[in-house]
Amino acid sequence: MPLDYPAPIQRLIVQLKSLPGIGPRSAERMALWLLQAGRERVLPLAAALKGISEQVERCEDCGFFLELNAPCLLCTDAKRNRHIICVVEQAADVLRLERSRAFQGQYHVLGGKLSPLDNVTPEDLRIESLARRVVELPATEVILALSSDVEGEATAHYLADALRHTQTSISRLAQGMPAGGNLDHVDELTLYQALQGRRVV
Repeated sequence: MPLDYPAPIQRLIVQLKSLPGIGPRSAERMALWLLQAGRERVLPLAAALKGISEQVERCEDCGFFLELNAPCLLCTDAKRNRHIICVVEQAADVLRLERSRAFQGQYHVLGGKLSPLDNVTPEDLRIESLARRVVELPATEVILALSSDVEGEATAHYLADALRHTQTSISRLAQGMPAGGNLDHVDELTLYQALQGRRVV
C-alpha cells in the first residue's frame, strides 16, 4: 500500500480542493501550511467557518447576506429609493456597486445566471421573488447589472421577457470602452458595445 497522508489531512485536502480556483497542489500546500501553523492559526479559522454556517443568512427580499435574525441594512434603509431595483448576479456585486456610491436604490441578487452547460435554469435563480418585488414595491425601473458574456446576455433577455407584463422600465448598465482606454487594447465585442451605446455630446 503506497504511503499517503493520515486520513484527517486527506479529508482536509479534499475539502480545500472543492473550493473554486483551488487545484490539488494548492489544496495540499494549504493543508500542510495549516498543519504547520498550529492550533493558534487553525482554531480561529475553524471558528470563523463555523460562524458563517450558523450565523449568516440571506435576506429573503434582496438576497444579500445578513447576520442571523438581524434586519437587512439595505432593505430597511429609509433613505434608499424603493422604486428602483438593481439586479445583480452575486452578493459580492452589491458591494462593488455600493463602493462606487453611484446607486441608492434597492438590490436583488439572482444567485447566478442562466447556463444550460452548468444546468442552471430559471428555477435555480431568484426570478420569481424579483417579479413579486417589482409588483409589491412597486418598481418604476429595473436595472440589469449582469455580466456581458453569453450567459449574462441570455439572463438579461429572459428577465426582460419575464418582467414585460409589469410595465416597468427595464435598462442595462452601459457597456463598452473603459475609462482611459484606447482602441489598441479593446476587443471586438467591447468595441461593438461601445458603438451601440454611444451618446450625444
